[in-house]
Amino acid sequence: MYRAAAADCGLMAAIHAAAFAAADAWSRDVFSLQLALPNVFGLICPRGGMILVRVAADEAEILTLAVRPEMRREKIGSALIDDATIRAAAMGAARMFLEVSVANEPARLLYARAGFVEAGTRPHYYSDNSDALVLRLDLI
Repeated sequence: MYRAAAADCGLMAAIHAAAFAAADAWSRDVFSLQLALPNVFGLICPRGGMILVRVAADEAEILTLAVRPEMRREKIGSALIDDATIRAAAMGAARMFLEVSVANEPARLLYARAGFVEAGTRPHYYSDNSDALVLRLDLI
């Protein structure tokens, strides 16, 4: 696992494209713009996973997490979350949030196993018009 740099944006976009439907995949430019922002960091697992996190004041948000389909159930997502929570807490975050589709059972299970709990919903949040659950994890 290593911290993403500007040179990794193409790899992050490729992992994201493999993990998400074309309409939801983020481009290299999106990752480049995000990583250029203060208090945003990305982590890459060379085996095929990535996470992008923003920290603002005492809150962190997982902006996106992706694992190549052929590498799922190999604990890559869990390792990315674990590393990201440690780094976000070191940056001053007391809580971490994310949105996940109500229809994405594997991701919901991953986040539940990491200790995230439901904090709300966002109706019609995704491009397919599905709702998002807002999840929260207390870091301290």
